[in-house]
Amino acid sequence: MTQAPDIVTTSAPDAYVSWREFLTSGHTASLMLVSLAVMLHAADSLIVATMLPSIVADINGAALVGLSVSLYEMGSIVAGAASAILTMRIGLRHPMAAAAGVFGLGCLVSAVSPTMTLFLAGRTLQGLGGGGLVAMCFIAIGVLFPRRYAARALAVVSTIWGISAFLGPLIGGVFVAYATWRWGFACFGAVAFGLGLWIFLRPQGAPASQQDTGNVFPFRRLVLLCLAILLIAASGVNIAPVRSGLLILCGLAALAMFVHLDARAGDSRMLPQRPFDLRTPIGAALVMIVTLSMATIAIAAFGPLLITAIHDAPALTVGYVVSCGSVGWTLTAILASGLSERTDRLMIALGMGLVAASVPAFLYAVPHGPVWLIALIALIEGGGFGMAWTFVLRRTEALAQPADVQRIAGAIPTVQRLGYALGAVFVGLVANAAGILTMTTGPSAIQVAEWVYIACLPLAALGLLATGFFVRK
Repeated sequence: MTQAPDIVTTSAPDAYVSWREFLTSGHTASLMLVSLAVMLHAADSLIVATMLPSIVADINGAALVGLSVSLYEMGSIVAGAASAILTMRIGLRHPMAAAAGVFGLGCLVSAVSPTMTLFLAGRTLQGLGGGGLVAMCFIAIGVLFPRRYAARALAVVSTIWGISAFLGPLIGGVFVAYATWRWGFACFGAVAFGLGLWIFLRPQGAPASQQDTGNVFPFRRLVLLCLAILLIAASGVNIAPVRSGLLILCGLAALAMFVHLDARAGDSRMLPQRPFDLRTPIGAALVMIVTLSMATIAIAAFGPLLITAIHDAPALTVGYVVSCGSVGWTLTAILASGLSERTDRLMIALGMGLVAASVPAFLYAVPHGPVWLIALIALIEGGGFGMAWTFVLRRTEALAQPADVQRIAGAIPTVQRLGYALGAVFVGLVANAAGILTMTTGPSAIQVAEWVYIACLPLAALGLLATGFFVRK
């Protein structure tokens, strides 16, 4: 894969970039590459969610269904954390081609699985490959495109993500209704292998920022990160306050040890320096991402259950209410992508402000309705993320030390997924304590919904505070 150094153009970096200029700039192949990689990862989880009942009916293992999500997320986070150091050591082409191959292998393993145990092994491989692909797509945008085109490229990626997330359940339903879930995985595996071959055959130029990061690969840190995710994921299975609390504490301790060891790793670090220090702009950005991700996971994790119990909405309606977040993200990312760098701080503040404001809005709308109001708030929440996301990456790269640019690009999606994992466990514990296991409809479900969103308010407030630190001059 050709890796381009920072390109100096005659236009100022903050000049407006039209879609016509971007689409005729000669970067079509690179744009197709990152779009296809993101599509595989974005559509995978929602397609599997649609096919999962058929999978369980075919190979049993209902007790292990929760692990199909946990292991996928674990693989994604570990692969994302390792992506930056891999690309800095050996460039983009080989790691990205390998990630596509691992994803394809995972799909084929799942497609032929006679038992749920082997199916879970396939899901873990898919998480490793898909997480690596997405993290390296963020890195590739900074390497393959001139800086003035980065926002437009990210807008296209956001569009592909939104479309894939919106159509994912429909595609999964088609395979279940007209073929079989095994063919669904087989088709995704074939696409992944084709993508990997295309990446591998692309010409390799001189790496833009290849660095000597030492001869020791960070296995110990990755094992700690993997252990932390497993412990946190285990706390969400058959939630019990004491057991789940202890597992979360152990998981957080493993995360803290990972961060500590990573900080001492010198040039082989996977995270930027002082990654969660609010006094630094990069640290504030990562705190903003992780806390707002934690605060907003409730609508995806528990929204369908609560909306159905309280408002008696049909399953299809509930699915599209939740998907409004993806639609809002896509629309605002496209509309805002051409803005110049001088507007970055304003767009980040406005976007993340809308995200934080959606939490108290959900606190009212989910328990009391109507359903169209919940959908509108989900659209606004996703729109806030889409409005800010392209500029978060651009601002962090602009403020970072040169040696940390690729590291930060790989860390951002990893930290976001970590926030979703932590947030789902936290919200699950709150919902369990509020009585979600015994709720039926009416007052009991309303009480659970209120406590879930009350618990998210401090996280939203911390995310808003971190946003202020990030956007200050």
